[in-house]
Amino acid sequence: MLRDRLLSPYRHGSSAVHRLPAGAKLLAAVGCVFLIVLLPRSAWWTYAAIAVGLIAVSLAARADLRGMLIRLLLLEPFVLGIALLALLKPGGVPLFLSMLTKSTLCLATMILLTATTRFSDLLAVLWRIRVPALLVTTLALMHRYLFVLVEEMERMQRARRSRTFVAGRTSAWRNSAQVAGQLFVRTSERAERVYLAMCARGWKA
Repeated sequence: MLRDRLLSPYRHGSSAVHRLPAGAKLLAAVGCVFLIVLLPRSAWWTYAAIAVGLIAVSLAARADLRGMLIRLLLLEPFVLGIALLALLKPGGVPLFLSMLTKSTLCLATMILLTATTRFSDLLAVLWRIRVPALLVTTLALMHRYLFVLVEEMERMQRARRSRTFVAGRTSAWRNSAQVAGQLFVRTSERAERVYLAMCARGWKA
């Protein structure tokens, strides 16, 4: 399903990129992000070279380019919203273009990393390099319960649609708002139950 491909983008492969150690790929991705961030605003040729390099690596890894592009487009509105603030400054167009390009390349780098590396392998690398245990545990729980929350939302939407007899855009927006509110309440209650269950089993923050 497209939902599963977006939430869990990794696809098993036998390419050289897939066979690289997760630590090496994580180091390369973080290094690429730092390079992009530190580049001057006018380094357009370097931006283009990085973009070509990312595409080349994606092709070499036989990654799901369509799924990667969809994930990038879903995240792009957040990037665009932040970059638009640069237009409020005098002569902010070059800054806007630079922020938009840098953010897009950084997102593409991390999307490529997750498309060629298992999330569990990335967590194992974080454990080995002694990233704070609370942060690693939070990432693991977030990844696990993201699927649970999406399934819960889909069940609530199906239940709402089965009880809706009036069609219309206003009704659809109202139903979506109600589902979002109920999902927030259920998420908070589930998080509290999970935390209490973890504490009962000896977990300490």
